[in-house]
Amino acid sequence: MESFQAVLQQIKALPQQPDLLLLTGDLSQDGKHESYRLVQEWLAPLGIPAYWVPGNHDDPTVMAEVLHQPPISPDKTFEAGGWQFLLMNSRVPGCVHGQLSAESLDWLDRELYRAAPLPTLISFHHPPFLVESDWLDSSTLQNSEALLALIDRHPHVKLVVFGHIHQEFSCRRHNVHYLGTPSTCIQFEPKSHHFALDQQTPGYRLITLYPDGSWDTRVERSTYTYQPNLAATGY
Repeated sequence: MESFQAVLQQIKALPQQPDLLLLTGDLSQDGKHESYRLVQEWLAPLGIPAYWVPGNHDDPTVMAEVLHQPPISPDKTFEAGGWQFLLMNSRVPGCVHGQLSAESLDWLDRELYRAAPLPTLISFHHPPFLVESDWLDSSTLQNSEALLALIDRHPHVKLVVFGHIHQEFSCRRHNVHYLGTPSTCIQFEPKSHHFALDQQTPGYRLITLYPDGSWDTRVERSTYTYQPNLAATGY
């Protein structure tokens, strides 16, 4: 909790406040109401519109019950800055890995047709690519081929943003860039065969979007030093 608050304080101190916050999942370790009430309480003073997707540790039903009061929105499709945003649920109940349901993919296809030709950002929790960490690569998006084939039909998709891997990640496929973001708590060591923590501090990713479909990004790290309770650690 302290690391998340430290990241929020760093965001608050930016010379220019972001237009919105995109929360890429695992906002709770246990999916309880109290966890999300704390998120609501901590985000409210910033006054920055915030949107969320569920992670494998989250309970989407509870999230929807709590995380719907301004500045937090439950909307999963919206336009901002000349871009279309489409947010999806990749959580599989009781599992660490992710999957996008057939209904979700149908929804995405329809929304992408509606959004064209606006540059579009898609977000969900699980990475659609392997990240070269044996233990993490068992919990990626299980039907990424279906997603990628769908995205191939929509050239206005520019960015796909996800969480889950607790580390910085980026790759490009055709003209679409796929971005992973650091966690606001512990960081996982990149390219590790077994579970291992990195010495990097908690952080977040800043993305600047331009109406012509171009963008810039950088990762910011906090000065907070996390002391993990390994007995309570999950991914």
